Amino acid sequence: MLDWSAFLELSLPVGELLVRGTITFLGLMLLLRLVGQRESGGLGMTDLLVIILIADAASAGLTGDAQTIADGAVLVGTILLWSILLDAVAYRWPQVGRLLKARPKPLIENGRLNRRAMRREFMAETEVTSQLRLHGIEDIHEVERAYIEPNGMISVIPRQDTETTDTPEPPAT
Repeated sequence: MLDWSAFLELSLPVGELLVRGTITFLGLMLLLRLVGQRESGGLGMTDLLVIILIADAASAGLTGDAQTIADGAVLVGTILLWSILLDAVAYRWPQVGRLLKARPKPLIENGRLNRRAMRREFMAETEVTSQLRLHGIEDIHEVERAYIEPNGMISVIPRQDTETTDTPEPPAT
């Protein structure tokens, strides 16, 4: 017969689980922040980190790597708490938010490539021009500004004096 109470008892002290969850979350957050924006893909870095850590913490409780489901629940709660807390701090204090949250980085300014930002993101010129083509732009000189956004996507602001193929047509009247 199953001992249901064994599933819900903690096998480790709550304090130890909180410390483990905190160190893991903040350590991985720092590492992902250092890696760069392009590596985090279409999700925000914090979103990606939360998904990975919650899946890992929850799977430990489900697969038996942790002693009980309660251990996994404490870790999931710790991870969610830190995610919400860091978002709240970044919102409340924008100066701190600049450290916690990635900002857009200019890849093209006034039709010229920003090689420093490209090196930081390990982007070759061919990758930038490929992204421009997805926006309907053939020549870098047609771009006023292009940014790599915090979610890894590239946004493009074309020059006003040039036409692009993805310019919306006026509505029919």
